[in-house]
Amino acid sequence: MILSNFGEALLLAIADQLFLQYSRVVATASSSPITLFWFRRDLRLFDNAGLFHALTENPSVQPLFIFDTDILGALDDPRDARVDFIHQTLMEIKQQLREQGSDLWVFYGKPLRVWKDILGMYDVNAVYANRDEEPAARKRDEEIAKLLRSQGLELKTFKDHSLFEREEILNGSGQPYTIYTPYKNKVLQTMKASHLKSFPSERHFAHLRKVGAKGVSVLMSLKDIGFLPSAAEFSSAKVATRIIKNYDKTRDFPALENGTTHMGLHLRFGTVSIRQLAKTAEKLNAVWLSELIWRDFFKQILWNFPRVQNESFRPAYDKIAWRKSKSDFERWASGTTGYPWVDAGMRQLNETGFMHNRVRMAVASFLSKHLLLYWLEGERYFAKKLLDYDLSANNGNWQWAAGTGCDAAPYFRVFNPEAQAKKFDRDEIYIRRWISEFGTNKYPKPMVEHAYARGRALQYYGQGLKKDGGLS
Repeated sequence: MILSNFGEALLLAIADQLFLQYSRVVATASSSPITLFWFRRDLRLFDNAGLFHALTENPSVQPLFIFDTDILGALDDPRDARVDFIHQTLMEIKQQLREQGSDLWVFYGKPLRVWKDILGMYDVNAVYANRDEEPAARKRDEEIAKLLRSQGLELKTFKDHSLFEREEILNGSGQPYTIYTPYKNKVLQTMKASHLKSFPSERHFAHLRKVGAKGVSVLMSLKDIGFLPSAAEFSSAKVATRIIKNYDKTRDFPALENGTTHMGLHLRFGTVSIRQLAKTAEKLNAVWLSELIWRDFFKQILWNFPRVQNESFRPAYDKIAWRKSKSDFERWASGTTGYPWVDAGMRQLNETGFMHNRVRMAVASFLSKHLLLYWLEGERYFAKKLLDYDLSANNGNWQWAAGTGCDAAPYFRVFNPEAQAKKFDRDEIYIRRWISEFGTNKYPKPMVEHAYARGRALQYYGQGLKKDGGLS
């Protein structure tokens, strides 16, 4: 990121300048109490649970968003497409609010510092938001809630990003599920119309805080926050019915342009409603509904077992003597392993920020089993590259592929990239799309032979698990 080379003091100075610059206009209207709704991973005005409650419980609601420098400062690409996507989405929301005679406030800085400034400038009577349950977000919200309590206020949060969350779905012993199938069965038994009901926030725009022409703030540009426009092409938030209907038949073939829904990006940032998607899935395709439930499953794993962010779910697997090879990792990351199925996936990821899910499994398995490199290194590489990066899903799927996670593929299951390619890309359409030199002498030989790699993986895994006394 451009600003990452600046010192902490300069970052704070820039944040102060931006806060003053973009709040100067709205500060003139701070005499009457206001209710604030804080957008985070829910960037839409429709069917928004937190916004619905704010609008139905208060007469004058002001929406806001904070560009969090704790998050932005960790990004190393000034053209990070996710920031561009957020910025474009905020522009759309701001325009929609202006059409209602309201406005969107956008601030920049460390959230705790921004909220201190907001509380110092405005007479706030309530703060609403939807829950974000990643460990860093939980810590952030605890700090903000503490600050608000010191002012006699409450951070009122609501479930909006998942169908079920936290400890809503438990087994017969009152414990969180760690195996997917019984979790899914319990969800399907529990899921009723009440769990899929919408929160029609769009019907209550009359309770948005109104501003005159002189009270409109200016949305800071990408350059203002240290970024530049990306070249990424973002998928539509609307998915064709036929794609969902055929999802179970087309989802495994990456050469198909419309074989999957491409909803990951929109689910990540909340530009779609998970409830509306689940209603559609319930009517049209049980397999797609199952994928949405997988998403909830990994979310409740991260909530109940936050250590998985940096550790194997099964502690025994942390005893494995993972190899360390910068050159091997770089060949994997650059898509030059000599295995076309793996290389096509990595090149697609590096160029577009997307990789087909069927290929993601093989790519993750290749790093952790063929190369015996620590799965967390791959997970963090995906965190930098994926447009739809979601900590719980990415972590859960990486641990599944590596054999270290809950309900994981057994360690002795080692994906054969060549067999996968023959099964899911028989005509090599996907491979040739991403590997221009495929079939020529410019394409590298396989960096490791499959049978040898599989045997080595079984040996290393077996030795590591033996040290711990076996599977946990």
